[in-house]
Formats: sequence, structure tokens, C-alpha cells
Amino acid sequence: MLYGLAFAIGIVAGLRTMMAPAAIAWAARLHWLTLDGSWLAFLGYRWTAPILTLLALGEIVSDKLPKTPSRKPPPQFGARIVSGGLCGGAVGVQAGIWWLGLLLGIVGAVVGTLGGSAARANLARAFVKDLPAALVEDAVALLLALTVVGRL
Repeated sequence: MLYGLAFAIGIVAGLRTMMAPAAIAWAARLHWLTLDGSWLAFLGYRWTAPILTLLALGEIVSDKLPKTPSRKPPPQFGARIVSGGLCGGAVGVQAGIWWLGLLLGIVGAVVGTLGGSAARANLARAFVKDLPAALVEDAVALLLALTVVGRL
């Protein structure tokens, strides 16, 4: 089950870069995920979850702006891969397989980035506007993030 959760949180990172680490940080802060003594313990620190939540909210808002760049150029794509790997690794820490969680998170981030971009483009064409498609993507990312942390 942890394999699927690591992959799924990677998908969240592919959809919304900062939502995945915010969700994992809240899970660690609420002791649903044990990261103490690991290289990812900082995700459970007092201010990590609120700071990452603010960054995630900022990303959600900025995603709707007309000048927001695509998620597919190397800097944006790379950030999503790093986020997915970090969060997938955090999911794998509990089982002692952080490295496998990291790899699955990276794969999930690639799937989420490319699949999310294609799905949003198709939805935007169907809605004849991007905003409804972006809001659907936000909802999918949030529901998937909540599902992952709820199963930890």
C-alpha cells in the first residue's frame, strides 16, 4: 500500500508542486507520519506545515494568472520532480524504504505533470476556458493529497 501512496503523492506534486509537501508536512506534524530521526524530520517541525501551506495557496492563486509559465520547461518540471521525490521518500520512511518511495514519488510526479497538463488542456477546450479546468485540477490534487495522508 505504501508503494501506491508514494506514487500518488508524486502525482499530487506533478499537479501542484507545493501541495504535496504541505500535505506531507501536516501528516508529519499531526503524527500520522513518523519522520523523527530521518533526513526528512524537518517536515514535522512546528512551522514547516504552515509555511508550506502558504506556499501551496500562493501556487494555487498564481496558477490562474495569465502570465504563469507552463509546468513542462526544465525548471518547473524539475521542481515537481524534486517535490514528488521528497514526498514519496517521506511516505517510504516509515517502512524503511525511503529510497523506493523517492523513486515512486519521482515517477508519480512525471505522470502527474504530463498527465495533468494534457488533462487540463482537454478540459480547457471542453469548457472553452482555462479557469474551470484549473479549478478541477486543484480539486483533484487536493482530494488525492487528502486521500494519501488519510491512509498513512
